Amino acid sequence: MNSETLQRLLQAQRGREPVAMVTALHSGAQRIVCARQAADDEFGAVIVDGFRSDRSTVQSNAAGEHFVEIFNPKLRLIVIGAVHIAQSLVPMATAAGYQVSVIDPRAAFATAERFPGAEVVAEWPDEVLPGLGLDARCGFVALTHDPKIDDPALGLALQSDCFYIGALGSRKTQAARRERLVAAGFADAALARIAGPVGLDIGARGAPEIAISIMAEMTMCLRHGGAGHDIRRDDR
Repeated sequence: MNSETLQRLLQAQRGREPVAMVTALHSGAQRIVCARQAADDEFGAVIVDGFRSDRSTVQSNAAGEHFVEIFNPKLRLIVIGAVHIAQSLVPMATAAGYQVSVIDPRAAFATAERFPGAEVVAEWPDEVLPGLGLDARCGFVALTHDPKIDDPALGLALQSDCFYIGALGSRKTQAARRERLVAAGFADAALARIAGPVGLDIGARGAPEIAISIMAEMTMCLRHGGAGHDIRRDDR
């Protein structure tokens, strides 16, 4: 790897930009393919799938074999609400390789002691989120049940490329939230991105099981795309 290629990889890492490095195994020649160029590349389908699956692979063309190596930004999870479900969700997400941030303006709940290993921010989410740079490697979950906290945060998530946006609450709660977000100017297509009631319908009861259902749905969206709305959930 020459210095120019190395610098380009480091630049992509600093900017949280997914890139692939294609190495011609017969010659050692290397080139960098960024996400916005992937569709036009001869290995485009493989690169796009690699970004989604975090999987590198060997591909062939008329010139010979090529190693398509994926360099993805680290996964991040933004949790709005330092609640009981979050206490179960954070260690699961950390074990799955996510860098986790818990945001809640209620300082009594948002403490490092309750969320070891996570970044804990005791501020209003709509003041914090613009500086976090939400992107396609971010999952987002709103858990407070408080519209003053959740709604502005969801609004910012909907304006981002987050691969998953989930919101806690029953179908009745989701319907009321939808009305508020429509009034705030969000279209149906945008609101369809919200997975709510949050989590796959696995019959979850209690905070740990609901956290499992959220991690399962988030993983499904990360690896397969979509919001999982074809799988119905129970009310919670």
